[in-house]
Amino acid sequence: MEQAIKILYVEDDPSSEVLVRRVLESEGFQVITTADGLSAIEIAKQESPDLILMDINISGLDGYEVTTRLRTIEGLRQVPVVAVTAATLQGDRERALAAGCIGYISKPIDVDGFPSQVRSFLCGNREEIESPEEKAEYLVEYSHRLVDRLEEKIRELEKSNTELQRLDKMKTDFIVIAGHELRTPITAIYGYAQILEYNSELPGSVQEVGSPRYIVDRMVEATWRLNRVIGDILNVALIDADKLDLSKEPVVLKSLVYKVLEDIERSGSDRKLDFRIKGLEELPSVMGDSTRLYEAMWNVITNAVKYTPDGGRIWIIGRQIENTVQIAVQDSGIGIQPDDQERIFDRFYVLHDTNLHRSSKTAFKGGGLGVGLAVARGIIEGHGGRIWVESEGHDEERLPGSTFHILLPIGNVST
Repeated sequence: MEQAIKILYVEDDPSSEVLVRRVLESEGFQVITTADGLSAIEIAKQESPDLILMDINISGLDGYEVTTRLRTIEGLRQVPVVAVTAATLQGDRERALAAGCIGYISKPIDVDGFPSQVRSFLCGNREEIESPEEKAEYLVEYSHRLVDRLEEKIRELEKSNTELQRLDKMKTDFIVIAGHELRTPITAIYGYAQILEYNSELPGSVQEVGSPRYIVDRMVEATWRLNRVIGDILNVALIDADKLDLSKEPVVLKSLVYKVLEDIERSGSDRKLDFRIKGLEELPSVMGDSTRLYEAMWNVITNAVKYTPDGGRIWIIGRQIENTVQIAVQDSGIGIQPDDQERIFDRFYVLHDTNLHRSSKTAFKGGGLGVGLAVARGIIEGHGGRIWVESEGHDEERLPGSTFHILLPIGNVST
């Protein structure tokens, strides 16, 4: 029978852990060990031990607190917990019993007598605080101690939270300043490269690899892409800090979507995707920031491009629903698992294997920073709208596709 008896030993001193485990295993017991209170609770839930030996002075939740927590968990309330501790001052035994332990064994253990002590507790032996008045006194003391520990932990958390907020603000400020510093030279490079690109006397063509015009065209494209990356990083920082400024004006969504499609084509994507537009002509204007809404649409549509195989179809459908407009971006791509359909809007969340990362935003399963949809959601919600996705799931053979829905309030647009 002893071979089936499972004992959980909670001990953060390696030498004590090794000694107790060897003594008990030599007697045929199965011993599971852990070094901290939180993991002890989780292991106890998973393993359902027959007995728990609890060191009192462990990190995080101490042995008293772990025992009290175990007494509230269904299935573990009746599991005997015995304190095995070097805390041997007057009252330590009574405090352990008040916290919910049924016994108390002092360290260093008596190697010869220890197995017999363990068996006695397994057979139902229980230690008690002799006097009811004394028991009530220790329970009150223990309650006060728990309140003091709780107050201490709350103050530590508040201090940590204040420090995290300070560091987060420093991070946001740094990203914003760095973004602006980077954009200044990039804007100059982009502008001069465009001047060269529009110079009719520039020799070669964009198809002639190595020619001056080909090189300048690649410079323009690379600079434009770099500017977009910096823009996404800036937007994430501003959205997180709730500092995304929006300049409201009437926005024609049809023109905005067509501009996105032109820029996708301009980015060099030649994947023979079939874009189909429906209902955009009938949409009313919305009050919004045209630059920000372009960024949101760009990120949603390029996401559809990224996960739709070559030759696939992407529908962009618009309709008015009372005082809102809805744009649906529906692709014939690989789809999204249900568990990922909310997480893809979290910043830095990526579905593809980062070891296979590519910088292109329009290549099939191409790369990205994992911030595009987070930026889109921040911008859409900043306009008082909503964005969500529907998909049957992920399947690279059946290609169930995904549909991203964008809902925007029309606002007060004079007609």
